[in-house]
Amino acid sequence: MMSGLETALAEASSPSWTQRVRAGRDLASFADVPEAAELLVGLLLDVEDTAVTRQTAEGLARVGTVAAARLIALAVVEADGNQTDWLQTGVHDALVGPDGVPDVAATCAKLAQDQKEAVQRAAAAISAWTDPAPASGPPQSC
Repeated sequence: MMSGLETALAEASSPSWTQRVRAGRDLASFADVPEAAELLVGLLLDVEDTAVTRQTAEGLARVGTVAAARLIALAVVEADGNQTDWLQTGVHDALVGPDGVPDVAATCAKLAQDQKEAVQRAAAAISAWTDPAPASGPPQSC
C-alpha cells in the first residue's frame, strides 16, 4: 500500500484535474521535500486547469512555511498573467478561509534574503497581495 506522500506524488501527474487538485493540497505539507517541491511548482503552473493552480496555491499558503511561500514565488516568476491571477486568488482564498492562515506577508518577508533575486521580487508581490488596502490608489468619493 502506498503512503500518502507516494499517492500524492503519483496523482500530481494524473490526466484528471481533480486528482491533480487533491495532489496539490496533499503535497503542500511536503513543500520542503525536493521531489514534492518540483511537482508542486508544476501544479502551480498547471496549463490545463486553473483549479489546480488555485487550490495548490491555497494549500501552500495555508501551510505557511518559508518553503511553501518560496514555491509560490517560484511559480510567480514563471507564470503568465492568467496563472498569476489564479495564484493570487489561491493565496487570497487561504487568507479569507474559515480556519485562518499563518501570516503570509511575514513568511514572504523572510524570502527577502533568498539567493534568487527573482524570488525576492515575487515574494514582495505575494506579500502585496495580502495587503487589505486597495492597490489602485486612494478611495474615490461618490
